[in-house]
Amino acid sequence: MSDDSQQPIIVKRIKKGGGGAHGGAWKIAYADFVTAMMAFFLLMWLLGSTAQGDLQGIADHFQNPLKLAMSGGSGSGDSSSILQGGGEDLSRKVGQVKRGDTPSTRAINVDAGRQREMAAAPDRDAEASELRRERSRLIDLKGRIEAIIEADPQLREFKNQILMDITTEGLRIQLVDEQNRPMFMSASAELRPYTRDLLRAIGRALNDVGNRVSLSGHTDSSQYAGGDRGFSNWELSSNRANSSRRELVLGGLEMAKVVRVVGLADTIPMKKEDPFDPINRRISIIVLNKRAEEAIRGESGQLDVDASAPVDTSGLTDRIQREASPGARPGIVLPPIR
Repeated sequence: MSDDSQQPIIVKRIKKGGGGAHGGAWKIAYADFVTAMMAFFLLMWLLGSTAQGDLQGIADHFQNPLKLAMSGGSGSGDSSSILQGGGEDLSRKVGQVKRGDTPSTRAINVDAGRQREMAAAPDRDAEASELRRERSRLIDLKGRIEAIIEADPQLREFKNQILMDITTEGLRIQLVDEQNRPMFMSASAELRPYTRDLLRAIGRALNDVGNRVSLSGHTDSSQYAGGDRGFSNWELSSNRANSSRRELVLGGLEMAKVVRVVGLADTIPMKKEDPFDPINRRISIIVLNKRAEEAIRGESGQLDVDASAPVDTSGLTDRIQREASPGARPGIVLPPIR
């Protein structure tokens, strides 16, 4: 008989090991793969962004590096560069020999280039110094005008309507309208009394500097009943600019210092989001710097006319005779030639 109290003993042996998928060796292989792919795409990007001349130069260099490096050639770069193989474009052939087959005889004159730079340096320094001095003069003029306005109790009331800033053209002085205090009579070029005093004070200050002056008139977008075909904002802005010029001259500004007086109507509003705002009605006075003055003078080229040269008037005479002949079509009556 078997003894029921004795149970068989079962031993389970767990075999550890394997599990290759859970190891760390694959990570190293994957990292190497990613690194190789990154290097491959980097190489593709470099080849795609390199000029054909550079690629040819690189290929020639690896075919015969020592010969090209020592002798120069079309694959070694710009021969005017101090370094062998230097230059902006390896395909340049100016001053280079043919692929290094013959010895290079071109000499690099570094001293000559350095001397040219040293000779041009004083001119650049002098121009930069003059620009700085001119800017300083305009800044001083701006402060002087502000002091004049601040010292006069009557003009001090209008300091919020006087805007001054330094632009690329020079010192810009803008006299702008306010809703309850305009600079001109409504729809007219007649100046208000306080505007006359203000312009004359500015004219005295502007005459203390040697810079020329440009004036421009601006209006808002309110149109006349006749539109642009009759008297319009173009005429109004031009008349207002010219009235301001006269007051500047009466204040002491020399007439020869005014080089331009223009009317721009409502084409350049100060407040673009509201073209009917009173601030768009303004007079802009620009104390020109040297560059701006030269640009203005360059716009109106001077035509040299030789007064002693004979003038061919045969065509004009024939036209007068045709106009005066019986049965001729009515035309323009021309004045006699003198």
